[in-house]
Amino acid sequence: MGTGKRTQAVDREAGGRRVPVAGQVAGAARRGRPPGTSARELELISLRLFTQDGFEDTTVERIAAAAGVSKRTFFRYFESKADVLWHAFDGEVRALRAAFAAVPPDLPLLAAIRVAVVGVNRYRAEDVPELRTRMSLITAVPALQASAAQHYDAWERAVSEFAATRLGEPADALYPLAIGRATLAVCRAAYDRWVDRADADLTVYLDQALRALAAGFCGPES
Repeated sequence: MGTGKRTQAVDREAGGRRVPVAGQVAGAARRGRPPGTSARELELISLRLFTQDGFEDTTVERIAAAAGVSKRTFFRYFESKADVLWHAFDGEVRALRAAFAAVPPDLPLLAAIRVAVVGVNRYRAEDVPELRTRMSLITAVPALQASAAQHYDAWERAVSEFAATRLGEPADALYPLAIGRATLAVCRAAYDRWVDRADADLTVYLDQALRALAAGFCGPES
């Protein structure tokens, strides 16, 4: 589950663009890069340094120096070095809310959730190396593990609030909360399976998992 990497989505709901992986940033680490360095460039440089030297031993000063920018410039994009690893995910939450706002109102609830979620998760097999690097860091560094819950909660809340609006219930009512949590769970399962296999577009796995959820996991014979 993530955001920003575009490819052909299920049901033709997505556009396409390729995103470089972490191993492609050697040229981006030159000193003297102009101040216009983007958040994406800082993200890739940070990933390289985190992998090379460890998260704890990589300082914001080091990242900024590798990008050829000031520490102040780094903080224009990120509040901390940990935020670098959640930058794409947090962008996905914003994109998900926008996608829900654009879903046709006559589309059934779980179908609408599937269309929106699939539409903002356009990762491809070639994106897997970077995502594996990112997830390896998040699961291995205690400080990053501790920060994971708030980001997943924000994703889950986006789904629950959409469900609540559709159902005419409070956002903290049982049914919307259950829908949000179940959706997050099946999407994380689809993501893990895709990262493990690295053989197809993530949207294929998400579409299958969300269709199964909508069908109550009854199986194809049903």
